[in-house]
Order: sequence, then structure tokens, then C-alpha cells
Amino acid sequence: MKVLFDHALREGAGGLFPSSDVPARTPSDVLGSDLVRARAPRIPNLCEGDVARHYTALSKLNYGVDDGIYPLGSCTMKYNPKLNEDVTRLPGFVGAHPRADEALSQGTLGLLYELSGLLRGISGMAAVTLQPVAGAHGELTGMFLFKRYFEERGEPGRTRVLLPDSAHGTNPASAAMAGFSVTEIRSNDRGTVDLDALRAELDSTVAGIMLTVPNTLGIFEENILEVTRAVHDAGGLCYFDGANLNSFIGRARPGDMGADVFHFNLHKTLSTPHGGGGPGAGAVAVSQPLVDYLPVPWIEKMGETIRLDWDHPKSIGSVHSFYGNFLVAVRAYAYLLQLGDAGLRAVSENAVLNANYLQERLKKTYPLPYDRLCKHEFVLSGEGLPNHISTLDIAKRLIDYGVHPPTIYFPLIVHEALMIEPTETEGRESLDRFAEILEAIAVEARERPELLHDAPTRAPVRRLDQTQAARNPILTYPFDKS
Repeated sequence: MKVLFDHALREGAGGLFPSSDVPARTPSDVLGSDLVRARAPRIPNLCEGDVARHYTALSKLNYGVDDGIYPLGSCTMKYNPKLNEDVTRLPGFVGAHPRADEALSQGTLGLLYELSGLLRGISGMAAVTLQPVAGAHGELTGMFLFKRYFEERGEPGRTRVLLPDSAHGTNPASAAMAGFSVTEIRSNDRGTVDLDALRAELDSTVAGIMLTVPNTLGIFEENILEVTRAVHDAGGLCYFDGANLNSFIGRARPGDMGADVFHFNLHKTLSTPHGGGGPGAGAVAVSQPLVDYLPVPWIEKMGETIRLDWDHPKSIGSVHSFYGNFLVAVRAYAYLLQLGDAGLRAVSENAVLNANYLQERLKKTYPLPYDRLCKHEFVLSGEGLPNHISTLDIAKRLIDYGVHPPTIYFPLIVHEALMIEPTETEGRESLDRFAEILEAIAVEARERPELLHDAPTRAPVRRLDQTQAARNPILTYPFDKS
């Protein structure tokens, strides 16, 4: 220990560490000489206290839903019960090994089986797979199901997918990655699918339509039955993006609206904290004609035993190793058991109430291009503000007030868009404070525009060149010039 202590004092190391028990090998032995630095990086030696304070300070710079309202439109950045985090840490769940024998995995398989049943009931669909690990992954899975369906029917000419201009941004990418071409369908002046424009595109080349319900304006497709009926009559299929399910969960079912494929964002609607790139889960529900094509393995119950069944020759195959993000499924299952039917109805009630409360207040201050009853979110516009104030200026000024900005410049059909989703977990005091801040910023735009042009001034990082930051990020320690 004395030798270790003397070394720490001599080198100025940020802590005391035991000697390595790994056999000594040079970097060249491990990486090869072509990947080894010519000289060591210039990383400063600090004491343990300085290191601890550095990382503690960094941890306090981030903003999360535990800090306050997170009104990121289209993302459902809501508060999630800590109890559901505790459940995922139970040894039987967190220690489950994906290669364990089925006989030793009856508890985990049972949870997945029961969750699938709950999701079937919520969606009104025939069957569910839990394999996809993101919303966009669910979309891609759905598009593969479309493709297999038409291959089996001998209709290879159905190569087009119709996309409303109010759909989620990942939808066209998912369709294109599955080999479809994409045709945009314009919205009408009410912010919903233009039925005449839709009907004009329906022919024997159309595989189907991808709908975001409600759409990214936060508006429910009031003619949804006419839309799905028209697509079905033309021989196509209907995909529903379920990212906005919190606006109607417990009150309406996609299967009853004509959906053939519907994906759940378990990490948005059903309790897993959303953001930071994961983890996610994009469970997919399908109508009866598509059941045979679902990814393998299926989770099936044979008597009292639950097993993974690979014997489905028409399946599109596996879309993820093992069986999806299991602990995300655990959180979703715990959340559904806690809430029950009445709780799910309360979720959608509060999501819609909160969004409309804010919309009614803020439309007195900011333009509201589609002034209608909204669902879970709404889209204001920063267009026309005085002194050349932009939506970006508003978003950056919100940071100075200690509030996370909403989604901006999306959807593209609204100029200078401010897309606000308060979620169902915010109380009135939180909503009022957010509204007061936006109202104060509108006053500043008229009377002190420099505050907005210079914002943020209280954040550790000012305005970045966002294009260069994305294309040419600096990934090395700043003192290292090698």
C-alpha cells in the first residue's frame, strides 16, 4: 500500500488504484503497431477531489424531466414512475440471460406473453411481436410485413407507399429502406389528409399508406375511416405510427380504425424514460391477414408451458437478436398493471387536457396556424415576430429561463414551427410557468430583442454552428494535438 500511495503522490493520479492483475501486454500487441500513438496523449493529472468535482459539475449541466417540463413535441418526454425502474432491477429480471434454457425462463417468457396480450387488447389487433427495439425499427418491420404480404399474393408491382405531409419524419425513411418508393399526400386546410389528393394516388402500384394518428400537428384524422376504407378498397394496407398513442390510449383502438400494422413506442407511451438514443422498444401489432409473417420466434403458450416457436415458414425472419429490449418490456408491463383500464383513460384525458389548456392560452400570443381542438400536442409559429426574431431565438431564450425548448422547425408544413407537447404528467402550475415564460419572451421580442438574438447567455455552451458540429465534431481531448 505504501508503494501505491507513494506512486499516487508522485504521479498526481486522481485516486488510488490496485495493481493490474491482467498479464502485461504492450499496446502494439493488442492493437497492432499501425493503431498505436507515437506519443502519449496530453491528459492532465488531477487529484481525486478535482476529478470528482469535475464530473459532478458535468452531471448538473444536463436537463431532464426530473428538473422540469420537457415539452419536446412528438417525443412524449414525460415523467416516469421510479417504481418501474426499481422493478427492472429485481435480480430475476436484470440477471436473466437470453441464452438460458426455456425451462429456466418461464417467468421472463410469461411476462412477455402477458404483455403481448395486453398490447393486443389496447390496439384491437390480432397479434403482437415485441422484437423491434425502436419506433423506427417497428416501422421498418411493418414495411417488411407489407412487402411479404404482397409477395405471397403475387403482387410485386405494389411498390409505392403513400405518406401524408404531416407524418413522422422517420416514416418515409423506413418505407424507402424496405424498398418502397414514397409519394407525399398533402394536407387540407384543416391539417388532415386531403381525401381528393389521396384518392388520386390510389392505384394498383400502391402498397399502402403510413399514417401518424394523431398527426404531427396534434390533430386527429377525423376522416380516418374514410382514409383506411379507400386504401383497402384499392387493395392496399394501412400502417399506423403509434408514437402518439398517449392521446387516445384506453379510448380508441387502431384495429377498429382499419389499421393493418400498428407500432407501440413502449419507451414513450409506456414508461421507459425516453431520450439519449435508447433504450427503446417498437412493439408491432398486426391484423389477421399479416399474422403469419410476423418475426420469429413467436412466444406461445402450450398448456402450462411458454415457449419460443420458430416454426413459421412464412415469417419475415428475426428482426433483432434474442427477443428485443427485455427491460423496456418489464417497465411497460409494470406500468400497465399499475394503471389498469381506468388509469389508461386518465393518461389520454390528461394528455389532451394539458395540450389544449396550453394551446388556448398561448394562441393569444403566438400564431396558431391550425386553430382546432388538438390532442396531445400543438404547433405554434414564430413567423411574423418583430425585430427579426426567429423560432430558434425563442428556443435559445427558453434555455436562459431554465426550461427545455420544444421541438422547432417541424413539422415542415408550418413555417417557423414551435411544436409543443406538455404530456400527461405535468400539473397546472408547471403549465402556467411555461406559458408565462413564453409570454415574457414575446414581450422581450418587442422591447429587448437583443436578449433573444444573444441567447442563451446563462448556459455553459452558447450558440454552436450546428451544421459544423454535426459534420465535424471534435472528439479528442483539446490539449492533444497529435
